[in-house]
Amino acid sequence: MGAHAAFLLLLLQSPDYLTQGIAALKANEIEPAVQFFTKAVAAEPKEYAAHFHLALAYSLENRDSQAIGEYQKTLELKPGLYQAQLNLGILLLRQKQFVDAVKLIGDAALQKPREFRPQLYWGDALMGSGDAAGAVAHYTTALDINPKSAAAELGLGRAQLAVGQLPEAATHIRKAVELDTSYRDALLELAAAYEKAHQPADAIAIYRDFPQNSAAQERLGELLIETRDFASAIPRLEQAVAASPTTANRLALATAYKMNKDVAKELVQLDKAAASEPGSYEIHMAYGRELRDQRQFVPASNQFYTAAKLKPASKEAWNELASVLIIHEDYNAGLAALDKVKALGEETAGNYYLRAITLDKIRQLPEALASYQQFLAVSQGKNPNEEFKARQRSRIIQKELSKR
Repeated sequence: MGAHAAFLLLLLQSPDYLTQGIAALKANEIEPAVQFFTKAVAAEPKEYAAHFHLALAYSLENRDSQAIGEYQKTLELKPGLYQAQLNLGILLLRQKQFVDAVKLIGDAALQKPREFRPQLYWGDALMGSGDAAGAVAHYTTALDINPKSAAAELGLGRAQLAVGQLPEAATHIRKAVELDTSYRDALLELAAAYEKAHQPADAIAIYRDFPQNSAAQERLGELLIETRDFASAIPRLEQAVAASPTTANRLALATAYKMNKDVAKELVQLDKAAASEPGSYEIHMAYGRELRDQRQFVPASNQFYTAAKLKPASKEAWNELASVLIIHEDYNAGLAALDKVKALGEETAGNYYLRAITLDKIRQLPEALASYQQFLAVSQGKNPNEEFKARQRSRIIQKELSKR
Protein backbone atom coordinates (compact mmCIF):
# COMPACT_ATOMS: atom_id res chain seq x y z
CA MET A 1 0.00 0.00 0.00
CA GLY A 2 1.41 3.42 -0.97
CA ALA A 3 1.96 6.23 1.54
CA HIS A 4 -0.90 8.30 0.07
CA ALA A 5 -3.31 5.35 0.32
CA ALA A 6 -2.25 4.68 3.92
CA PHE A 7 -2.88 8.33 4.72
CA LEU A 8 -6.43 8.15 3.29
CA LEU A 9 -7.13 4.97 5.25
CA LEU A 10 -6.16 6.68 8.49
CA LEU A 11 -8.73 9.40 7.83
CA LEU A 12 -11.46 6.77 8.15
CA GLN A 13 -10.22 5.52 11.51
CA SER A 14 -10.62 7.00 15.01
CA PRO A 15 -8.95 10.41 15.43
CA ASP A 16 -5.36 9.84 16.51
CA TYR A 17 -4.26 13.29 15.30
CA LEU A 18 -0.55 12.81 15.94
CA THR A 19 -0.44 9.52 14.01
CA GLN A 20 -2.54 11.01 11.20
CA GLY A 21 -0.27 14.03 11.00
CA ILE A 22 2.83 11.86 10.75
CA ALA A 23 1.18 9.86 7.97
CA ALA A 24 0.34 13.09 6.17
CA LEU A 25 3.98 14.21 6.42
CA LYS A 26 5.15 10.90 4.97
CA ALA A 27 2.71 11.39 2.09
CA ASN A 28 4.06 14.95 1.61
CA GLU A 29 0.63 16.35 2.49
CA ILE A 30 2.01 19.25 4.49
CA GLU A 31 -1.06 21.42 4.99
CA PRO A 32 -3.25 18.52 6.20
CA ALA A 33 -0.36 17.53 8.49
CA VAL A 34 -0.40 21.04 9.99
CA GLN A 35 -4.12 20.69 10.65
CA PHE A 36 -3.73 17.28 12.32
CA PHE A 37 -0.84 18.43 14.51
CA THR A 38 -2.74 21.58 15.46
CA LYS A 39 -5.62 19.37 16.64
CA ALA A 40 -3.16 17.09 18.44
CA VAL A 41 -1.73 20.08 20.31
CA ALA A 42 -5.23 21.27 21.22
CA ALA A 43 -6.15 17.81 22.48
CA GLU A 44 -2.90 17.21 24.37
CA PRO A 45 -1.18 20.60 25.11
CA LYS A 46 1.51 18.91 27.18
CA GLU A 47 2.45 16.39 24.51
CA TYR A 48 5.88 17.53 23.34
CA ALA A 49 5.78 15.25 20.27
CA ALA A 50 2.71 17.10 18.95
CA HIS A 51 4.45 20.46 19.29
CA PHE A 52 7.62 19.06 17.73
CA HIS A 53 5.82 17.69 14.67
CA LEU A 54 3.73 20.85 14.27
CA ALA A 55 6.99 22.84 14.29
CA LEU A 56 8.44 20.51 11.69
CA ALA A 57 5.39 20.89 9.45
CA TYR A 58 5.48 24.67 9.80
CA SER A 59 9.15 24.72 8.84
CA LEU A 60 8.43 22.68 5.71
CA GLU A 61 5.98 25.43 4.70
CA ASN A 62 8.60 28.11 5.48
CA ARG A 63 6.42 29.46 8.27
CA ASP A 64 9.52 30.04 10.34
CA SER A 65 8.14 32.27 13.08
CA GLN A 66 5.38 29.75 13.90
CA ALA A 67 7.85 26.86 13.72
CA ILE A 68 10.21 28.65 16.12
CA GLY A 69 7.40 29.12 18.63
CA GLU A 70 6.47 25.44 18.50
CA TYR A 71 10.07 24.26 18.87
CA GLN A 72 10.47 26.56 21.88
CA LYS A 73 7.34 25.03 23.40
CA THR A 74 8.73 21.57 22.67
CA LEU A 75 11.90 22.36 24.59
CA GLU A 76 9.90 23.75 27.49
CA LEU A 77 8.13 20.40 27.71
CA LYS A 78 11.18 18.29 26.86
CA PRO A 79 14.40 20.16 27.71
CA GLY A 80 17.50 19.02 25.86
CA LEU A 81 15.63 17.19 23.07
CA TYR A 82 18.41 16.85 20.50
CA GLN A 83 16.41 17.16 17.29
CA ALA A 84 14.35 20.09 18.60
CA GLN A 85 17.50 21.94 19.64
CA LEU A 86 19.14 21.35 16.28
CA ASN A 87 16.06 22.22 14.21
CA LEU A 88 15.33 25.35 16.24
CA GLY A 89 18.96 26.40 15.98
CA ILE A 90 18.88 26.00 12.19
CA LEU A 91 15.71 28.09 11.97
CA LEU A 92 17.25 30.83 14.10
CA LEU A 93 20.33 30.68 11.89
CA ARG A 94 18.06 31.16 8.87
CA GLN A 95 16.56 34.20 10.63
CA LYS A 96 20.08 35.56 11.33
CA GLN A 97 19.60 35.24 15.09
CA PHE A 98 23.16 33.99 15.33
CA VAL A 99 23.85 34.22 19.06
CA ASP A 100 20.79 32.16 20.00
CA ALA A 101 21.55 29.74 17.17
CA VAL A 102 25.09 29.19 18.48
CA LYS A 103 23.79 28.17 21.91
CA LEU A 104 21.15 25.74 20.64
CA ILE A 105 23.21 24.12 17.90
CA GLY A 106 26.21 23.92 20.21
CA ASP A 107 24.13 22.14 22.87
CA ALA A 108 22.88 19.68 20.26
CA ALA A 109 26.41 19.08 18.95
CA LEU A 110 27.69 18.33 22.45
CA GLN A 111 25.08 15.60 22.75
CA LYS A 112 26.25 13.95 19.52
CA PRO A 113 29.79 15.17 18.86
CA ARG A 114 30.32 12.84 15.90
CA GLU A 115 27.21 13.94 14.03
CA PHE A 116 28.03 15.95 10.91
CA ARG A 117 25.11 18.40 10.67
CA PRO A 118 25.44 19.99 14.14
CA GLN A 119 29.14 20.63 13.55
CA LEU A 120 28.47 22.20 10.15
CA TYR A 121 25.67 24.45 11.39
CA TRP A 122 27.60 25.32 14.53
CA GLY A 123 30.30 26.65 12.23
CA ASP A 124 27.72 28.63 10.24
CA ALA A 125 26.24 30.13 13.40
CA LEU A 126 29.66 31.10 14.76
CA MET A 127 30.55 32.74 11.46
CA GLY A 128 27.32 34.70 11.56
CA SER A 129 28.03 35.82 15.12
CA GLY A 130 31.50 37.04 14.15
CA ASP A 131 33.52 34.23 15.73
CA ALA A 132 35.44 33.05 12.67
CA ALA A 133 38.16 31.37 14.73
CA GLY A 134 35.56 29.27 16.54
CA ALA A 135 33.93 28.45 13.21
CA VAL A 136 37.25 27.11 11.86
CA ALA A 137 37.32 24.46 14.60
CA HIS A 138 33.81 23.18 13.91
CA TYR A 139 34.09 23.18 10.13
CA THR A 140 37.30 21.20 10.59
CA THR A 141 35.43 18.68 12.76
CA ALA A 142 32.62 18.50 10.20
CA LEU A 143 35.15 17.69 7.48
CA ASP A 144 36.77 15.08 9.67
CA ILE A 145 33.36 13.39 9.92
CA ASN A 146 32.48 13.90 6.23
CA PRO A 147 35.53 14.65 4.06
CA LYS A 148 33.34 14.91 0.93
CA SER A 149 31.21 17.81 2.15
CA ALA A 150 31.45 20.78 -0.21
CA ALA A 151 29.51 22.95 2.25
CA ALA A 152 32.00 22.24 5.03
CA GLU A 153 34.95 22.90 2.71
CA LEU A 154 33.44 26.22 1.70
CA GLY A 155 32.59 27.18 5.26
CA LEU A 156 36.11 26.38 6.41
CA GLY A 157 37.62 28.34 3.53
CA ARG A 158 35.52 31.41 4.28
CA ALA A 159 36.31 31.21 8.00
CA GLN A 160 40.01 30.97 7.23
CA LEU A 161 39.75 34.02 4.97
CA ALA A 162 38.19 35.89 7.88
CA VAL A 163 41.09 35.04 10.20
CA GLY A 164 43.76 35.81 7.60
CA GLN A 165 44.77 32.28 6.64
CA LEU A 166 44.74 32.94 2.90
CA PRO A 167 46.77 29.96 1.58
CA GLU A 168 44.74 27.48 3.64
CA ALA A 169 41.49 29.21 2.66
CA ALA A 170 42.37 28.97 -1.02
CA THR A 171 42.86 25.23 -0.73
CA HIS A 172 39.47 24.64 0.89
CA ILE A 173 37.50 27.02 -1.34
CA ARG A 174 38.95 25.38 -4.44
CA LYS A 175 38.12 21.95 -3.01
CA ALA A 176 34.52 23.06 -2.36
CA VAL A 177 34.17 24.13 -6.00
CA GLU A 178 35.70 20.84 -7.13
CA LEU A 179 33.10 18.93 -5.10
CA ASP A 180 30.16 21.15 -6.06
CA THR A 181 30.39 23.51 -9.03
CA SER A 182 27.39 25.49 -7.80
CA TYR A 183 29.86 27.09 -5.35
CA ARG A 184 32.04 28.39 -8.19
CA ASP A 185 31.29 32.06 -7.47
CA ALA A 186 33.08 31.64 -4.14
CA LEU A 187 36.28 31.85 -6.16
CA LEU A 188 35.46 35.54 -6.65
CA GLU A 189 35.61 35.96 -2.87
CA LEU A 190 39.04 34.39 -3.01
CA ALA A 191 40.05 36.80 -5.79
CA ALA A 192 38.97 39.74 -3.65
CA ALA A 193 41.06 38.37 -0.78
CA TYR A 194 44.07 38.09 -3.08
CA GLU A 195 43.59 41.74 -4.04
CA LYS A 196 43.43 42.77 -0.39
CA ALA A 197 46.64 40.82 0.23
CA HIS A 198 48.35 42.65 -2.67
CA GLN A 199 48.56 39.52 -4.81
CA PRO A 200 47.10 40.87 -8.06
CA ALA A 201 48.48 38.07 -10.24
CA ASP A 202 46.48 35.47 -8.30
CA ALA A 203 43.34 37.61 -8.47
CA ILE A 204 43.82 38.18 -12.21
CA ALA A 205 44.11 34.42 -12.79
CA ILE A 206 40.71 33.86 -11.14
CA TYR A 207 38.96 36.73 -12.91
CA ARG A 208 40.17 35.40 -16.25
CA ASP A 209 38.15 32.23 -15.57
CA PHE A 210 34.88 34.25 -15.43
CA PRO A 211 34.62 35.57 -19.01
CA GLN A 212 30.81 35.82 -18.86
CA ASN A 213 30.74 37.74 -15.59
CA SER A 214 30.78 41.44 -16.47
CA ALA A 215 31.66 42.53 -12.93
CA ALA A 216 34.61 40.13 -12.86
CA GLN A 217 35.76 41.33 -16.27
CA GLU A 218 35.49 44.93 -15.11
CA ARG A 219 37.63 44.21 -12.07
CA LEU A 220 40.05 42.25 -14.24
CA GLY A 221 40.39 45.24 -16.54
CA GLU A 222 41.06 47.55 -13.59
CA LEU A 223 43.73 45.22 -12.23
CA LEU A 224 45.37 44.97 -15.63
CA ILE A 225 45.48 48.78 -15.72
CA GLU A 226 47.05 48.83 -12.26
CA THR A 227 49.67 46.35 -13.44
CA ARG A 228 50.12 48.47 -16.60
CA ASP A 229 48.95 45.79 -19.01
CA PHE A 230 46.77 48.25 -20.87
CA ALA A 231 46.36 46.30 -24.09
CA SER A 232 45.02 43.30 -22.19
CA ALA A 233 42.75 45.49 -20.07
CA ILE A 234 40.90 46.98 -23.03
CA PRO A 235 38.96 43.92 -24.28
CA ARG A 236 37.96 43.00 -20.72
CA LEU A 237 36.63 46.47 -20.02
CA GLU A 238 34.97 46.69 -23.43
CA GLN A 239 33.14 43.48 -22.58
CA ALA A 240 32.08 44.85 -19.19
CA VAL A 241 30.82 48.09 -20.74
CA ALA A 242 28.94 46.23 -23.45
CA ALA A 243 27.29 43.91 -20.93
CA SER A 244 26.47 46.45 -18.24
CA PRO A 245 27.67 50.01 -18.83
CA THR A 246 28.37 52.01 -15.69
CA THR A 247 30.18 55.24 -15.08
CA ALA A 248 32.94 53.34 -13.28
CA ASN A 249 33.67 50.88 -16.06
CA ARG A 250 33.45 53.60 -18.71
CA LEU A 251 36.05 55.65 -16.83
CA ALA A 252 38.25 52.59 -16.42
CA LEU A 253 37.99 51.88 -20.14
CA ALA A 254 38.78 55.53 -20.91
CA THR A 255 41.92 55.23 -18.78
CA ALA A 256 42.98 52.08 -20.62
CA TYR A 257 42.44 53.75 -24.00
CA LYS A 258 44.43 56.79 -22.85
CA MET A 259 47.37 54.72 -21.66
CA ASN A 260 47.23 52.74 -24.90
CA LYS A 261 47.32 56.07 -26.79
CA ASP A 262 43.88 55.65 -28.36
CA VAL A 263 42.67 59.16 -27.54
CA ALA A 264 39.62 59.18 -29.82
CA LYS A 265 38.10 56.17 -28.07
CA GLU A 266 39.07 57.61 -24.69
CA LEU A 267 37.09 60.78 -25.39
CA VAL A 268 34.06 58.76 -26.51
CA GLN A 269 33.96 56.97 -23.17
CA LEU A 270 34.47 60.20 -21.21
CA ASP A 271 31.64 61.80 -23.15
CA LYS A 272 29.31 58.90 -22.33
CA ALA A 273 30.38 58.93 -18.68
CA ALA A 274 29.65 62.66 -18.45
CA ALA A 275 26.26 62.14 -20.11
CA SER A 276 25.37 59.32 -17.72
CA GLU A 277 26.30 61.40 -14.66
CA PRO A 278 25.63 65.03 -15.59
CA GLY A 279 25.87 66.05 -11.95
CA SER A 280 29.43 64.76 -11.46
CA TYR A 281 31.90 67.62 -11.01
CA GLU A 282 34.87 65.22 -11.14
CA ILE A 283 33.87 63.66 -14.47
CA HIS A 284 33.32 67.02 -16.17
CA MET A 285 36.72 68.21 -14.93
CA ALA A 286 38.46 65.06 -16.15
CA TYR A 287 36.74 65.23 -19.53
CA GLY A 288 37.54 68.94 -19.84
CA ARG A 289 41.24 68.34 -19.20
CA GLU A 290 41.45 65.62 -21.83
CA LEU A 291 39.70 67.86 -24.37
CA ARG A 292 42.05 70.70 -23.43
CA ASP A 293 45.09 68.48 -23.92
CA GLN A 294 43.77 67.63 -27.40
CA ARG A 295 43.37 71.37 -28.05
CA GLN A 296 39.61 71.05 -28.37
CA PHE A 297 39.16 74.30 -26.47
CA VAL A 298 35.50 75.03 -27.05
CA PRO A 299 34.22 71.62 -25.87
CA ALA A 300 36.76 71.77 -23.04
CA SER A 301 35.42 75.14 -21.92
CA ASN A 302 31.89 73.70 -21.94
CA GLN A 303 32.96 70.94 -19.58
CA PHE A 304 34.80 73.31 -17.24
CA TYR A 305 31.85 75.70 -17.23
CA THR A 306 29.49 72.84 -16.33
CA ALA A 307 31.86 71.82 -13.52
CA ALA A 308 32.01 75.41 -12.26
CA LYS A 309 28.22 75.62 -12.21
CA LEU A 310 28.08 72.38 -10.23
CA LYS A 311 30.65 73.67 -7.73
CA PRO A 312 30.67 77.49 -7.89
CA ALA A 313 33.26 77.77 -5.12
CA SER A 314 35.84 75.75 -7.05
CA LYS A 315 38.77 77.96 -7.98
CA GLU A 316 40.15 74.98 -9.91
CA ALA A 317 37.17 74.89 -12.28
CA TRP A 318 37.17 78.65 -12.85
CA ASN A 319 40.94 78.65 -13.43
CA GLU A 320 40.70 75.83 -15.97
CA LEU A 321 37.84 77.63 -17.69
CA ALA A 322 39.77 80.92 -17.78
CA SER A 323 42.84 79.23 -19.26
CA VAL A 324 41.09 77.49 -22.16
CA LEU A 325 39.01 80.57 -22.96
CA ILE A 326 42.08 82.78 -23.10
CA ILE A 327 44.04 80.25 -25.16
CA HIS A 328 41.06 80.21 -27.54
CA GLU A 329 41.27 84.02 -27.60
CA ASP A 330 37.87 84.49 -25.99
CA TYR A 331 39.43 87.16 -23.81
CA ASN A 332 36.40 88.80 -22.28
CA ALA A 333 34.92 85.47 -21.17
CA GLY A 334 38.35 84.46 -19.84
CA LEU A 335 38.59 87.64 -17.78
CA ALA A 336 35.09 87.01 -16.43
CA ALA A 337 36.24 83.57 -15.25
CA LEU A 338 39.30 85.15 -13.59
CA ASP A 339 36.94 87.58 -11.86
CA LYS A 340 35.19 84.53 -10.32
CA VAL A 341 38.53 83.37 -8.91
CA LYS A 342 39.18 86.86 -7.56
CA ALA A 343 35.74 86.95 -5.94
CA LEU A 344 36.59 83.71 -4.15
CA GLY A 345 39.70 85.38 -2.69
CA GLU A 346 41.88 82.69 -4.26
CA GLU A 347 44.12 84.63 -6.66
CA THR A 348 47.69 83.41 -7.12
CA ALA A 349 50.70 84.73 -8.99
CA GLY A 350 49.53 82.69 -11.98
CA ASN A 351 46.15 84.40 -11.93
CA TYR A 352 47.75 87.85 -11.93
CA TYR A 353 50.02 86.89 -14.80
CA LEU A 354 47.21 85.40 -16.88
CA ARG A 355 45.09 88.49 -16.28
CA ALA A 356 47.99 90.74 -17.19
CA ILE A 357 48.79 89.10 -20.53
CA THR A 358 45.08 89.00 -21.41
CA LEU A 359 44.58 92.69 -20.67
CA ASP A 360 47.79 93.37 -22.59
CA LYS A 361 46.41 91.56 -25.66
CA ILE A 362 43.17 93.57 -25.67
CA ARG A 363 45.15 96.78 -25.16
CA GLN A 364 43.80 97.65 -21.74
CA LEU A 365 47.27 98.85 -20.87
CA PRO A 366 46.82 100.58 -17.49
CA GLU A 367 45.00 97.52 -16.14
CA ALA A 368 47.59 95.20 -17.70
CA LEU A 369 50.43 97.16 -16.08
CA ALA A 370 48.75 96.95 -12.67
CA SER A 371 48.33 93.17 -13.05
CA TYR A 372 51.96 92.70 -14.12
CA GLN A 373 53.06 94.62 -11.03
CA GLN A 374 50.78 92.52 -8.80
CA PHE A 375 52.27 89.40 -10.33
CA LEU A 376 55.85 90.58 -9.70
CA ALA A 377 55.01 91.53 -6.11
CA VAL A 378 53.58 88.07 -5.39
CA SER A 379 55.89 85.86 -7.48
CA GLN A 380 59.15 86.97 -5.83
CA GLY A 381 61.50 84.85 -7.91
CA LYS A 382 59.32 81.74 -8.09
CA ASN A 383 58.57 82.12 -11.82
CA PRO A 384 61.76 83.58 -13.36
CA ASN A 385 60.79 83.28 -17.02
CA GLU A 386 57.41 84.92 -16.54
CA GLU A 387 58.92 87.55 -14.26
CA PHE A 388 61.42 88.48 -16.99
CA LYS A 389 58.58 88.88 -19.50
CA ALA A 390 56.49 90.82 -17.01
CA ARG A 391 59.33 93.33 -16.39
CA GLN A 392 59.89 93.73 -20.11
CA ARG A 393 56.23 94.34 -20.85
CA SER A 394 55.87 96.66 -17.85
CA ARG A 395 58.68 98.91 -19.17
CA ILE A 396 57.19 98.93 -22.67
CA ILE A 397 53.68 99.71 -21.39
CA GLN A 398 55.00 102.48 -19.12
CA LYS A 399 56.70 104.09 -22.11
CA GLU A 400 53.55 103.86 -24.20
CA LEU A 401 51.41 105.33 -21.44
CA SER A 402 53.89 108.19 -20.86
CA LYS A 403 53.48 109.25 -24.49
CA ARG A 404 49.68 109.62 -24.24
